[in-house]
Amino acid sequence: MTMLAADPDVIRIGNCSGFYGDRLSAMREMLEGGQLDVLTGDYLAELTMLILGRDRMKDPSLGYAKTFVRQIEDCLGLALERNVQIVTNAGGLNPAGLAEKLRKIAADLGLDAKIAHVEGDDLLGRAAELDLGAPLTANAYLGAWGIVECLNAGADIVVTGRVTDASVVVGPAAAHFGWGRTDYDALAGAVIAGHVIECSTQATGGNFAFFKELGDLGRPGFPIAEVRRDGGSVITKHHGTGGAVTVDTVEAQLMYEIQGARYAGPDVTARLDTIQLAQQAPDRVLISGVTGEAPPPRLKVSLNTLGGFRNEMEFILTGLDIEAKAELAQRQLESWLPVRPEELSWTLARLDRPDAETEERASALLRCVVRDPDPNKVGRSFADVAVELALASYPGASFTSLPGNGSPYGVYTPGFVDATEVPHAAVLPAGTRVDIAAATETLELADVAEPELPEPLPTSGTRRAPLGTIVLARSGDKGGNANIGVWVRTDDQWRWLVNTLTVDRIKELLPETAPLIVTRHVLPNLRAVNFIIEGLLGKGVAYQARFDPQAKGLGEWLRSRHIDIPSELLP
Repeated sequence: MTMLAADPDVIRIGNCSGFYGDRLSAMREMLEGGQLDVLTGDYLAELTMLILGRDRMKDPSLGYAKTFVRQIEDCLGLALERNVQIVTNAGGLNPAGLAEKLRKIAADLGLDAKIAHVEGDDLLGRAAELDLGAPLTANAYLGAWGIVECLNAGADIVVTGRVTDASVVVGPAAAHFGWGRTDYDALAGAVIAGHVIECSTQATGGNFAFFKELGDLGRPGFPIAEVRRDGGSVITKHHGTGGAVTVDTVEAQLMYEIQGARYAGPDVTARLDTIQLAQQAPDRVLISGVTGEAPPPRLKVSLNTLGGFRNEMEFILTGLDIEAKAELAQRQLESWLPVRPEELSWTLARLDRPDAETEERASALLRCVVRDPDPNKVGRSFADVAVELALASYPGASFTSLPGNGSPYGVYTPGFVDATEVPHAAVLPAGTRVDIAAATETLELADVAEPELPEPLPTSGTRRAPLGTIVLARSGDKGGNANIGVWVRTDDQWRWLVNTLTVDRIKELLPETAPLIVTRHVLPNLRAVNFIIEGLLGKGVAYQARFDPQAKGLGEWLRSRHIDIPSELLP
């Protein structure tokens, strides 16, 4: 056990990054804004691993988050002065390289900083042996125990590669409290705290459905988890920062990018259906009651491949005969192409209105996307033909921009390997390497049976209104799948929602999901249902199958759809 906080029963863990590109000043804001014991940063999304993979192709010494380097150059002295440990996955594909870079920064600044790193997640060299194909990147999701070893060895900064997003919170909590590997309830509670704060300001009002209720959302503060010895936590933020921490802002992040009621990780499977939320005070939300189970025997692996090359063209169609104009442009472009790409798709966005008062409101957008393994088939041969249509097609022909030469795109797929095949290791500040054993107690992942539903709400009448009048939602991506978490605030609203918003109703409200497999998971403690929509995002975010490739707006589209709502539930 390593005491990382003055309070033996609470450790105060803040977050300063939710993605590679988050607010650069956040590390300093968090260190200067109030008391912290540990500061974490999450820099790795599925798309980020592809970006770092391409960096590494150009320069093998790269592959880590360069913005984190700039933050440490600015803030290392402040962190050491305030005795705040930093734990981050900014190492990406090259945690050892980042650790060495940080040692040089510390030396240049004349600071004595103990740097450690965690490695073993990179399986690229063994991809074929492990039946993972021939990817550009192949990284297993490691857990928290390598981080624990580094902190127990006195590290001021712990750099990891691909660990689960919550592991950067679980590791410091486990080190501080001396948790064992089978303290599943405590570990699960820390996983939930980590999941809430890992996406930075999404827990303090960012991307929040009822944003108009919040006060100062101009510059939301970053979140803090006060993790307790039993695994419970209070989510909060520094005093005087923007945004808000409410039961609903916390639940919004809880519903983000989840699957079923079991939230699996390499150290523990947390039961989302056991979570209890309570508003303790302004900007203080208690998370309690989380139970945990043994982790599954296999680790998830993030696989990115270069899928080929893509290009696109967007035509502006104005005024009358929109569909006929679209048909002409499509027929001309396809017949003029010297060679047809492997994939060629069209989307017509009818943003136009009749008798519009502005030209923009009278216009629709026709988008053509092409993909092919051969860059020549989507490069100038496509771009030149698209431009040649300018004076030879529909009346008023114009484009939002001219197409370029095409660019490579990536494809994300998840893989799975036995945890015993992954060489998880902690490299301590002194350079000593400590191997981290895989979990010896495991449990195959299985769906939780749907709980008994409450009786439908009796009603004297309904009124047609947007679903979002009373319903909150948050959506996101997991590879090619999308999730929409939907919840309400009162028991009566819950009785109506859970008996109304079925899979069939979702397919009615969101017709694009009708041909796809949609699964519903019910979470009564949170008055929430979560929908998984398989294949909506094609082959993942880098594939850009939709104009909203990460499904960020999917929940807001659902909330905007009109439905018959009991009159007594409406304002």
